[in-house]
Amino acid sequence: MTRGTWRNWAGTVAATPSHVHLPRSVDDVVAAVHAARGSHLRPRGSGHSFTALAATDDHAIDLRHWAGIESLDTATRRVRVRAGTTLRALNAALDAHGLALANLGDIDAQTVAGAVATGTHGTGARLGGLATQITALDLVLADGTPVHADAAERPELFAAARVGLGALGVVTHVTLQAVPAFTLRASERPEPLDEVLGDLDGLLTGADHVEFYWFPYGDHALVKRNHRVPAADAPPPLHPVRRFVEYDLVENAAFGALCRVGRALPRTAVPLGRVAGAVLSAREYGDRSDRVFTTTRRVRFVESEWALPRARLGEVLAELRTLVSRLEHPVLFPVEVRVAAADDVWLSTAHGRDTAYVAIHQYVGAPYRAYFAAFGDVAAAVGGRPHWGKEHHLDATDLAQRYPRFDDFRRVRCDVDPAGLFGNDHLDRILGPV
Repeated sequence: MTRGTWRNWAGTVAATPSHVHLPRSVDDVVAAVHAARGSHLRPRGSGHSFTALAATDDHAIDLRHWAGIESLDTATRRVRVRAGTTLRALNAALDAHGLALANLGDIDAQTVAGAVATGTHGTGARLGGLATQITALDLVLADGTPVHADAAERPELFAAARVGLGALGVVTHVTLQAVPAFTLRASERPEPLDEVLGDLDGLLTGADHVEFYWFPYGDHALVKRNHRVPAADAPPPLHPVRRFVEYDLVENAAFGALCRVGRALPRTAVPLGRVAGAVLSAREYGDRSDRVFTTTRRVRFVESEWALPRARLGEVLAELRTLVSRLEHPVLFPVEVRVAAADDVWLSTAHGRDTAYVAIHQYVGAPYRAYFAAFGDVAAAVGGRPHWGKEHHLDATDLAQRYPRFDDFRRVRCDVDPAGLFGNDHLDRILGPV
């Protein structure tokens, strides 16, 4: 056990747990659960959630030392991984065996369990998020019992825990369905925003993986199209010098400098945003899938993301453009748009419907609450579901109306944790008390 103040990646959430458990085995996890009985215990990963989901002043359990692949079946392509393993480490290990995950988000610093718990997703109109790639989970429940859950064994616990918010137990292992390693041909270029918005459905279904970024106050969007191609047909990877210049210098160092100026001198933010959108460069390259999907983020920000019925995306973006122009405090970060296919995971933001994601951001330290609240109202009005790991204003009453299996999730939660061992104030708000 150890103590200390914990902060999330953005620095917007802090907590000082009375105890921090650092398990190196399942038995250690069981011991931590028993030690926390009568109090609360929250699991935490890499801190990439923007909410207080992992925050607790009671017992915290940090799985950083419980990492690595436990088993890999090359015949079925199923990999059983310890919960504290980062996605970056998992991607490298899978590649060494000629395998990959079918889809990824754009950050690989998250732990597998943390990414699963919050419903992490990438982009692809025919693909689901990380939860849809899970075939089994192992958890330690509130009574200290280690259990296995899959579609045949404890199927309701499995259905709930694929996006479990850390509310059902401490996840110790995640089994994922991998695919043969594949190469992506990445095409990234600025395009007039009006043209992008003029054919959203055609754009977002026109490649295997599509997303775009719009810098508020600019008239162009950076559109990223990733096509799965045979390795022999892919262009070469970006030269290391160009990668350093464009990603490290331009997208991190120079962009961070622009944000700092805009935060200190708000009147410069609008012209700076136009500059940032205007200097976007086109590039085309090929590389193994995880290297294309993921990027390094050194400029800190806060984020709110909403999952919308895909058919409502155009009207929401039109309202967002109007909203941004009227804000008292200017926006320093781009808007990101992605898509996912409908799935059957109980608390997945894409449950039961083809989904478009709109993520809004603000540079850390700059005013953002009015922006997030205003867009939250726009997104909520069309049935939007907020990302579980990102800032939003909805509570359990609101969320119950947006998820057909919400009450089923709460029933399973009460069954496996009747005393609310794994609760905290944030979970009480979004799920209701046990």
